[in-house]
Amino acid sequence: MLELEYLRNIPIFEQLTPDDLAAINKVTIERRYKKNMIIFMEDEPGEGFHYVKSGKVKITKMTQDGREHILNILGAGEVFAEVLLFNRGPYPATAVALEDSVIGIIKNSDLEHVVSQNTRIALHIIRVMSKKLIHAQMKIKTLALSDTYSRTAQILLHLSGQYGRPVAGGIRIDVDMTRQELANLVGTTRETVSRILSSMKRDKVIDFSEQQIIVVNEEKLNRYGES
Repeated sequence: MLELEYLRNIPIFEQLTPDDLAAINKVTIERRYKKNMIIFMEDEPGEGFHYVKSGKVKITKMTQDGREHILNILGAGEVFAEVLLFNRGPYPATAVALEDSVIGIIKNSDLEHVVSQNTRIALHIIRVMSKKLIHAQMKIKTLALSDTYSRTAQILLHLSGQYGRPVAGGIRIDVDMTRQELANLVGTTRETVSRILSSMKRDKVIDFSEQQIIVVNEEKLNRYGES
């Protein structure tokens, strides 16, 4: 029963009935990964749909010049490799555990069998994935039209909203991430991100130590993200 309630907290499954959730739970595989372990590599044969049960995962792609570009950082309840739903292609990106993590995996063949027995599940998954696609397209457009300073602010706001923890003086972004990883997420160099963070700190928008960032003034950071 606890497993079924956990599945209900995952957006792609949240509106399914207990019987539907039981069918999904029956074909779910659980795997554990230590920090920095690779979950799968870009271009490897796709195994199926993944979700984060606990921990954090980064999704990355390599640029043509060999640099890492972080596409997303995911926490508990979030899904990835969903592009492989009903598709036996390769993984389009690499997934790495940012911290010790537990990952749920549903193989394509198993999910196809479940939905062939229940069209309600198939229709629900299609609706949710359509919404995710629209959100992804909007995010790409926003990043393409924003300068590096506003992109950095937008990323910090997103991380704060997803993984923020109230502390004395603001909201701590509870993600163990290096400056290089933040730069990879923004899509710029480590030196540029360091200059932007230092500028934000001087403006009393954020505070930071080596691997910890605290949002001090969320309203002002939001204005930076809109500029």
